Amino acid sequence: MAIDHKLSEKCAVFGIYGSEDAARTAYFGLWALQHRGQEGSGIVSSDGQNLHSYANFGLVAHVYTEEDLSELHGSIAIGHNRYATSGETDGDYLQPFLDKDRQFAMAHNGNLPDCSKLIEFLKQNNLYKDDLNDSQMMHVAIGCFMSQGVALPQAIKQAYPLLTGVFSCVAMDKTQLVAFRDECGIRPLSIGQLENGGYVVASETCAFDTIGASYVRDVNPGEIVFIDRDGLHSEQATAPNPKFDIFEFVYFARPDSVIMGKNVSTIRENMGKQMAREFNIEADVVVPVPDSSVPAALGYSQQSGIKFGLGLVKNRYINRTFIQPTDELRKRDVKMKLNPVIDAIKDKRVILVDDSIVRGTTMRQVIEMLKSAGAKEVHLAISSPPIRYPDFYGINTPLQSELIASRMSIDEMCMHLGADSLNFLSIDGMVGTTGLPADSFSLSFFNGVYPVDIGNRATEVTKIADNFDSVNRANNLVESHA
Repeated sequence: MAIDHKLSEKCAVFGIYGSEDAARTAYFGLWALQHRGQEGSGIVSSDGQNLHSYANFGLVAHVYTEEDLSELHGSIAIGHNRYATSGETDGDYLQPFLDKDRQFAMAHNGNLPDCSKLIEFLKQNNLYKDDLNDSQMMHVAIGCFMSQGVALPQAIKQAYPLLTGVFSCVAMDKTQLVAFRDECGIRPLSIGQLENGGYVVASETCAFDTIGASYVRDVNPGEIVFIDRDGLHSEQATAPNPKFDIFEFVYFARPDSVIMGKNVSTIRENMGKQMAREFNIEADVVVPVPDSSVPAALGYSQQSGIKFGLGLVKNRYINRTFIQPTDELRKRDVKMKLNPVIDAIKDKRVILVDDSIVRGTTMRQVIEMLKSAGAKEVHLAISSPPIRYPDFYGINTPLQSELIASRMSIDEMCMHLGADSLNFLSIDGMVGTTGLPADSFSLSFFNGVYPVDIGNRATEVTKIADNFDSVNRANNLVESHA
């Protein structure tokens, strides 16, 4: 659901080796990854002798012209889509970052919540500047090792002990493409192969489908993969400790992507089926909040036997706007983006399916809209547990105090939202739908356990007494089958 107050990925990365027109292929790959970053995009390419770069603010379709792409020569390229965070609206923060002296570039998806080791290293080498963000500090540190005569893959390996945080990255020099991932592999990163034998790396496999590449495997947690004229090579830079962010399955990833060998849409359908097992709601129609909740709503309908209905239509031509509306028009924001299908909901008991509730502002307006359109009852079915904790790993989240589930009980939330009931998928139920071990996931949104040290950011987190049973409605919980 692409509406304000939803959580947003900060970045997408893409890399390609062995394409006759690598930058143009990267353009289409970044287009497929647009959902992971909508405020800026950039590409760096290599013709074997020099690196060429271009970046600007805007959507992928608007950033690049035919002339721009024609000047990005070469058979190697990396690209980046960016979601701007507070204080980072300057063009200097657009990626990929290019080091012209050492002729290498890097793009980063993730976040380093604790940069103390990096800062100390850069200060010792007289390279630290106050305006460097975490991604830039990574780039400068790797360049520092390269300036000592170390090749790019080895320089990345030497920098690993300094990188306390989350990163799924692509990098390149004049002759090779490199991909690397933090030891927990919290953000996704996959490898594909072109029909001509070349390779691609992307945040999600949906980018492979767009350019005609086939999925090979994921980059493993803690692994460095580098690709040159001799093929694909791999080195384990640090011991793996897999803790993938399960919210990629819930909401962030595109439904046609494959992550950890699992189709995202299938997992979301499983979540809907599991909700139907856990919840006991009498209703006439199951309605998704478009678009990300459609698979879960279909699964709920299939499992419960309750009719599926498209009770809300999304305006697909509404994007972010820099035109500031009046207070009165701001209240109509949801009505600009969603419109009820009255015949589908009037005089009906509606199960409204969504993937999450963040601040609750949007959901409250959606429920008001449905009831104004004639819905007799509106029961909320959320395909994840309550979000009580902020993210520090590369997701745009509000402060913990702004998360509605961190300051209200479920009953209080239900009353505040104006719903007839509020039902969250249990943690055990959510994990069970993946068919993967619980200890392979990061559940920090829900339980406040951060597998990668967040350093001083821990002072921003207040542990909340758990008033939500992780084995929700235990008597009705049925083991899910992925």
